[in-house]
Amino acid sequence: MALAIRVVYCGAGYKSKYLQLKKKLEDEFPGCLDICGEGTPQATGFFEVMVAGKLVHSKKRGDGYVDTESKFLKLVAAIKAALAQG
Repeated sequence: MALAIRVVYCGAGYKSKYLQLKKKLEDEFPGCLDICGEGTPQATGFFEVMVAGKLVHSKKRGDGYVDTESKFLKLVAAIKAALAQG
């Protein structure tokens, strides 16, 4: 069964950032993830990433975008840990 990844992003312009992250994660974990994105109906500044229901990246809490290798590797580590738990 694929691991659920949910991304809530600001619908006023962050869809491209979501799609970039989705592709990068799918390339890293082919066939292992069920990634869904939800754009908010108004400008929120959100870029929140949940792995198996746990918030692991939050722009609102100061994480910014997933725009550096270290931020991406933090997500990779959370995904690997969740996959290991089954």
